[in-house]
Amino acid sequence: MIFPRLILSSLAVALLVGTVQTGVQRWQAAPIILAAEVFEEQKAEAPAPAQAIAIHEHEHDHEHGTAKEWEPANGAERIGWTWVANMLHAFSMALLVFAVMGVWRSQRGTALAALPLAGLVAAAGWLSFHLWPTLGLPAEVPGMEAAPLHARQLWSVLAVASAATACALAGFGNKPWRWLAAALLLALPFAIGAPHLHGDALAGYSPEAHAALAQLVQQFFWATTWVALSFWLAMGLACAWAFQRWLQPVLVQGFKDAGLETA
Repeated sequence: MIFPRLILSSLAVALLVGTVQTGVQRWQAAPIILAAEVFEEQKAEAPAPAQAIAIHEHEHDHEHGTAKEWEPANGAERIGWTWVANMLHAFSMALLVFAVMGVWRSQRGTALAALPLAGLVAAAGWLSFHLWPTLGLPAEVPGMEAAPLHARQLWSVLAVASAATACALAGFGNKPWRWLAAALLLALPFAIGAPHLHGDALAGYSPEAHAALAQLVQQFFWATTWVALSFWLAMGLACAWAFQRWLQPVLVQGFKDAGLETA
C-alpha cells in the first residue's frame, strides 16, 4: 500500500517542482547560458595553429562518416527536454525526501509537523547537493576551461557525501560528539581542496569577449543559486503537502499495526 502511494506522491511532486524549476531556469539561467554559447562558438571558429589542424585532419581520417552527436535545437525542443530532465531530477529528490521523512517519523513520531520536517530535509538537501559542492567548484558557463572532469566529479561526490552525512548525524544522532563529527565532515572536502585549473579559465578569447564572459560568470553564480533555492523551497512545500495528504496516514497505520509509538 505504501509503495504505490510513494511513487504517485513523488510523481506529483516532480510534476510541480520540475515545472517550477524549468520556469526559473528560463528566467534566470538560460539567458546567461545562451549568451555564453555565442562566445563559445566564436572561440571555436578562431583560426587554429597548423599543428592543431594536422591533428584534427588525422582524427577526421579515422572518424570519417561518424554522425554528429545529437543535441536538442534551441527553442521548444530544448525547453521540452530540459523540463523532462528536471522532472526526473525532482522525482529522484522527492523519493529521497520522503524516505528521510519516513525514517524520522519511525524514530521520532510526530515530534515535528510535516511542513517543518520537510523544510529541514529540503534545507539539508540544498546544503548537501548545491551549497557545499558549489563553494569549492562554482558553476561554469559554456566555453570555460576547467580542471579534469574526473577530478571534479570525485571532489563533488566527496563534498555531497560529507555534507549529507553531517546532516544525518546532526538530525538523527543523539550523542554530544555528533556536532564535532559533523563539523569535521563538513570541513573534510575543503581540507583536501577542490581541483582547479592552473591558469586563466577564459584564455583564448579576445579582451572584449573575456570581459563579457567574466561578467556572465558572476551572473551565472547567482542565477544558479536562485535556481537551487527555488528548487528546494518548492520541494519542501510540495513534499510537506503530499506527505501529510497521502503518505502520513498510511505510515501512522503501519506504525500502529507494528506496535510502534507515533505520538
